[in-house]
Amino acid sequence: MKNNMIRRERLEKLLDSQVLGETLDQEFYTDDELFQLEMSAIWHREWLFAGMSCEIKTAGSWFKVDIGAASVVIMRGRDGGIRAFHNTCRHRGSRICVGEKGKSRNLVCPYHQWTYDDTGELIFAREMPEDFDKSSNSLEKVHVRELEGYIFISLSDNPAPFEEFSSVVAPYLAPHELSDAKVAYEMTIIEEANWKLVIENNRECYHCRSGHPELLNTIAEVEDVNDPDCPPEYIPKVAADQKRWDSQGLAHKLHVNLEGWQIVRVPMYRGISFTMDGQPASKRVMGRLPDFDVGSVRIMHFPNTWNHALGDHAISFRVLPLGPQKTAVTTKWLVHKDAVEGVDYDIDNLLKVWLATNDQDKTLAENNQLGINSPAYRKGKYSSSAEYGVVAFIKWYLDAMKRSTADLG
Repeated sequence: MKNNMIRRERLEKLLDSQVLGETLDQEFYTDDELFQLEMSAIWHREWLFAGMSCEIKTAGSWFKVDIGAASVVIMRGRDGGIRAFHNTCRHRGSRICVGEKGKSRNLVCPYHQWTYDDTGELIFAREMPEDFDKSSNSLEKVHVRELEGYIFISLSDNPAPFEEFSSVVAPYLAPHELSDAKVAYEMTIIEEANWKLVIENNRECYHCRSGHPELLNTIAEVEDVNDPDCPPEYIPKVAADQKRWDSQGLAHKLHVNLEGWQIVRVPMYRGISFTMDGQPASKRVMGRLPDFDVGSVRIMHFPNTWNHALGDHAISFRVLPLGPQKTAVTTKWLVHKDAVEGVDYDIDNLLKVWLATNDQDKTLAENNQLGINSPAYRKGKYSSSAEYGVVAFIKWYLDAMKRSTADLG
């Protein structure tokens, strides 16, 4: 109890000393004890983006997600439902699923072959006493929700409400029918940087002009039409696109929620897709969209995802912390379920812009971390006009951490 009080008092003092609009103290990006507190306060409480439901279309298909010491298996049941379980056998605690993904009628522990069905119920445990109760040894369940193709999980016993996020976001995503798409390519890169630096980098385009030439082929560096730095030719295009989307029944207005998520459909600056020439990467229009020219639906949900859904493909990003200075970033490119590689899309053309952007962001985040590690690091100030998204993230982070301190007593 005494150690918990010391940890709580230290954390409260550290959190209260942060000034909104300034960068965080060094230890927020370097300290292992603080990182472990974050795992409990944020990563084991919040709704986390896990993957896409189209990855587990058939009964028995599953994939694994590791969040710190926790490991979760997400599985499609024979009834079509999606369930999530802690990847820990109820016998002696062994990991059950050791690969990243697979397909099996039941989940079988490789240690002593305890077997669980697609609902997590224990159905086989050999050489146990006659009075052994299999029904009380089911897999521990994890809260899971599917939202128009996106799967979110929460390790909390009592997760925050999901309904508002779901009801607001669904109309934007529904026409893209991502639950019926397919993953054309996926990759995971390891960034030697704190997870917050990865999110901070994503939340601003202050660095885009010098950092992302490929991306700026199709998006505007400043997309706010009320900003004096917004390209003047972009303003009438935004108005025309939004008017057309209104007539087509496509949701597009920006919706920002202080709980750490937002949704918007953004017109492209040039072209209609994330390709080098702005033309569609796939010949097949996604879902039931009216045409390719539907801009980019951007879904952001703290602490671990940002996403783009376009007329010809979609891209999902998942961030998972591996340590105080190590983060896994998984990117998946989705296309129409019937799109054929080499016929409907060229894989190099589909990937080129975001492969380059991911690589550039990795370098930027890692250089940022190296600079913060220096004894010369001092707190800096964010640009209120260019880094407002970062400020919003830091506020969300500090609020989430402060809410957790009561549980450390």
